[in-house]
Amino acid sequence: MHKTQKIYEVVRIKQEIKECDRGLVLEKIKSPEDGAKIAASFIGDEDREVFLVICLSTKNTINAIHRCHVGSINASIVHPREVFKSAILNNSTSIIVAHNHPSLDCTESREDVAVTQRLNEAGKILGIDVLDHLIVNAKGEYTSLKEKGYL
Repeated sequence: MHKTQKIYEVVRIKQEIKECDRGLVLEKIKSPEDGAKIAASFIGDEDREVFLVICLSTKNTINAIHRCHVGSINASIVHPREVFKSAILNNSTSIIVAHNHPSLDCTESREDVAVTQRLNEAGKILGIDVLDHLIVNAKGEYTSLKEKGYL
């Protein structure tokens, strides 16, 4: 007699969906300024660095906004698998990533540039474009790493 073994595959992906009442009237992101306004409305005034992922459709409309990581006052650890997880789950073809600088200085660091390049490489492999990496602050100022030539 042959004994049958059961095989279980357990996969649990939890995605919390919350409605957002931020008065966002932009249906489409057309420029770094549009992305920066949205990012700043979510994380601009945080007292620690927060890394945000804005997931976009083929027409650059927002599919989802994901707070990927909360760091310390001057650093945030970012890993590509966490960044692209929300993009994959929301069927996004591209993303804009953003983080805040609580110091209010939107100047990019070497680490910011390195993260941007790493995410860009991972996005190419996955087929999800990284359109920009924005650094925002509570005063509404921003730096676009795409405009600076890093993407």
